[in-house]
Amino acid sequence: MSHLDNLTPRHFEVLHAIVQNYIETGEPVASRSIARKYPMSPASIRNMMADLLEEGYLFQPHTSAGRVPTETAFRSYVKTLFGSRLVQSELDRLQSEIRGAGGAVEARIERSSKLLTEITRNFGIAAAIPSGNQTLDSVELLALPDRRILMVVMTRDRMVRNKVVEMDEHISQDDLTSIRNYINYNFGGWVLPSIHRELKRRLELESAAYDAILKRVRLFYAEGLLDLGLMPEIHFDGAVNLIGLDLHLTREHMRELFRALEEKKRILQLLEQFLEQRDGELAIQVGLSDVHPSMSELSLIGVRFELENGLRTHVAVLGPMRMNYTRAISAVLHVGQAFRGAALIQ
Repeated sequence: MSHLDNLTPRHFEVLHAIVQNYIETGEPVASRSIARKYPMSPASIRNMMADLLEEGYLFQPHTSAGRVPTETAFRSYVKTLFGSRLVQSELDRLQSEIRGAGGAVEARIERSSKLLTEITRNFGIAAAIPSGNQTLDSVELLALPDRRILMVVMTRDRMVRNKVVEMDEHISQDDLTSIRNYINYNFGGWVLPSIHRELKRRLELESAAYDAILKRVRLFYAEGLLDLGLMPEIHFDGAVNLIGLDLHLTREHMRELFRALEEKKRILQLLEQFLEQRDGELAIQVGLSDVHPSMSELSLIGVRFELENGLRTHVAVLGPMRMNYTRAISAVLHVGQAFRGAALIQ
């Protein structure tokens, strides 16, 4: 017999009251605490709590202690919160803040992650992931000391990526300007995959061996100049907010958690793995041990949407399992929609 046969709607009312109480206090919940909110005897509530414990929704840390909700309980609880409404005045305020960061996507992504952190006091994440058909606007190459070159790629979606590379030989700024002009004149307005194919074709021609500019272009192509346009932009903020929370982590596991949160690759994996819902649809994942053992007591709340320029955007909050879900859900929905609205107003 499944738990759906054993448990009644009243069981889940009691369960969700237990979860809410645990979120507020962080302490095991006693039957008398719930009895104050429901016209039921403590004995009846204890019986229901026993049923919930048997079905895996609660556990009891000690014989004489109250009950603590499990991951399954939190998953049941958060399903009741998906009906959050958007407040137009808050949308307008956040949209103004995001637009105020400037026209570049990078600046708006960074501002969005900081807003999420400020509102929720958790770990805010915002990311923009380009599609494979990004269009080149222009490149810039700037000489730096010690044979280093700053490579800058701007695409038509208003994203700017840069990378510093160290060359084996000195290349003058005049030569860099010639290379830049060659790429911008020949390939400005092209989608990046088409540039790769055409440039590869030109570099394979026998005449390329005698073309001084193409020889230089080959160097920067090998350094991934035109791959920069396909790099995701990701910002996160607020890891310090996880310090001091009752995550039941050893000191070593806490260090592992902070190392994991410093890796952009790991954060992108988190977003791609758990935010696979439809465009604009909220997703909540309780417990993240599949990503890293140190994240087993964390939850992720996020939303993803596609912009008209081909960018796939993620806005999310990472926090303790007993976070204020109502506030976090509201923040994610409002910041996500505000970012989308700001992107439409260029």
